[in-house]
Amino acid sequence: MNQERVKELLEEALQENESLFLIDLQFLANNKIKVIVDGDSGVPLSECVRISRNIEHNLDREEEDFALEVTTPDIAHPLQLKRQYVKNINRILKVKTAEEEFEGTLVSATDEEITLKWKAREPKPVGKGKHTVEKTATLTYGDIKEAKVKIIF
Repeated sequence: MNQERVKELLEEALQENESLFLIDLQFLANNKIKVIVDGDSGVPLSECVRISRNIEHNLDREEEDFALEVTTPDIAHPLQLKRQYVKNINRILKVKTAEEEFEGTLVSATDEEITLKWKAREPKPVGKGKHTVEKTATLTYGDIKEAKVKIIF
């Protein structure tokens, strides 16, 4: 399998739609090619088909047989690229660092860091009972071990 040719064809297909970006490209056993793409505002099925056809129609199955899968990341897939964080602003994320876990609404994502906000119940500074406080955490991408979008039904 000519991996460089597959990469060229994939890049060519992605350049036709600037809102799409590559998450992962895998060359698996038995000449299986797996492409995972995402988009700034989602990826319609028609785009997966277009990318698949661009690769498939420009490779010769007579020369070498292969299987091709073009898909989007599933909801359980952790965020990998900064561009995915930007896409998920205003969604609830579960973020793990080496020291602790956070769950909050992603309010910003820059080139260096993300900011999460959430509400927590804490003891009152004076007297009995608890009160609700708004908390904020700013995390650099290097500190994040895993971040997933939380699904709410």
